[in-house]
Amino acid sequence: MDLSHYLDGARVAGTSGRFADVFNPATGEVQARVPLASRAELDRAVEIATKAQPKWGATNPQRRARVMMRFVDLLNRDMGKLSEALSREHGKTLPDAAGDVQRGLEVVEFCIGAPHLLKGEYTDGAGPGIDMYSMRQPLGVCAGITPFNFPAMIPMWMFAPAIAAGNAFILKPSERDPSVPLMLAALLEEAGLPPGILQVVNGDKEAVDAILEHPGIASVGFVGSTPIAAYIYERGAEHGKRVQAFGGAKNHMIVMPDADMDQAADALVGAGYGAAGERCMAISVAVPVGEETADRLIEKLVPRIERLKVGPYTGGRDVDYGPVVTATARDNILRLVQSGVDQGAELVVDGRGFTLQGYEGGFWVGPHLFDRATPEMDIYRREIFGPVLTTVRAKSYEEALGLAMSHEYGNGTAIFTRDGDAARDFANRVNVGMIGINVPIPVPLAYHTFGGWKRSAFGDLNQHGPDSFRFYTRTKTVTARWPSGIKEGAALNFRPME
Repeated sequence: MDLSHYLDGARVAGTSGRFADVFNPATGEVQARVPLASRAELDRAVEIATKAQPKWGATNPQRRARVMMRFVDLLNRDMGKLSEALSREHGKTLPDAAGDVQRGLEVVEFCIGAPHLLKGEYTDGAGPGIDMYSMRQPLGVCAGITPFNFPAMIPMWMFAPAIAAGNAFILKPSERDPSVPLMLAALLEEAGLPPGILQVVNGDKEAVDAILEHPGIASVGFVGSTPIAAYIYERGAEHGKRVQAFGGAKNHMIVMPDADMDQAADALVGAGYGAAGERCMAISVAVPVGEETADRLIEKLVPRIERLKVGPYTGGRDVDYGPVVTATARDNILRLVQSGVDQGAELVVDGRGFTLQGYEGGFWVGPHLFDRATPEMDIYRREIFGPVLTTVRAKSYEEALGLAMSHEYGNGTAIFTRDGDAARDFANRVNVGMIGINVPIPVPLAYHTFGGWKRSAFGDLNQHGPDSFRFYTRTKTVTARWPSGIKEGAALNFRPME
């Protein structure tokens, strides 16, 4: 089956003659082909968006918000269909897929408040007969380049605030699981969005470069690996675009001696192995403070990890996580696992060689647990993006804090403790963007902003929350004076409004 693009309110076949295979990760079989757009196809999408945007941008913000309200209803109506399509292409379990859709839906709900979020400021009597006010106005045509691991949530994080703010949006989703973005575009138009305001252009690097270089695109959002995020940011800025680009992560969870060890172990298993570890907010490094703490934690972790059930999304709610997205992803994970063994880490739980009867062709990776890793090892330095938890033992709280602070990534981190002073000190000092205190995956809710520090993020503004409306709008400030018979000579010098 060949998939399509979504242009001007309709599914449109690709014309480049180039395609990528879309796999069923559980079986390894090709289930569809997705067209890879040429520059000409991207140009066509921008042309359509440029024509459609002015009328949409001039639409009352409350009417734009009503489209978002209807979109929320349709997302709830089709939650099952969206989740099943997502699981079939990505491999994550159905509850995980539903959570993917739900977290995107919550951002759409936040965007219903666009009339309030787009309000400017007003100063009456800034000078004699002079008033000042500001307006937030849309940028025009915006674009988003989204990753495979959240094919529903991250597109909605981008296009919902952009569209609610009055922009047109071109989405370039991952070519690995493109069906859900196409479904979302159709649902938004069913909700009343005019054709051409949200378009989906599937593609690879050719489409990405066309987006970055196109003069008609005002802003670009990206989520993916750090090397590509840096490329997107630099190339987009070079071509005069506003860019927010989010990269990799290596999220640490510090476990203090006073922590509830059962709670900490449960949190690490959920945060480290859920969604097969294919999420930028996964906890991939456990940092127990003290040898006794580390021994107790490992003792709690091992049986929990060994009980994990790995299987296809069709296996029901007993399945804890599914396959990884591609054979290449699987091979990269196992290569890093082998490097950990070669470099001297202790592989306490070995998931290598995992297979599943009847699904031998699937992209399976069993759960892995390393202990006694060191900061010099590849399994610590690099983002594995798989079901691999690495333990680095720290002698003190300061050493544990230093590990999180010295790593090149600064996306998320957590501390598990009963000590309020330690938790407060950690939250204040650590140079990481999102902090969990006895919360393993500190993803903010939709009305706060999401974003990391250091080489996890490039750009000044974060995703969703108030920052999203700042990113997708420009501020215009007006100084107005209405003379009422007052006559003065011409003022040739710059002077305060006294």
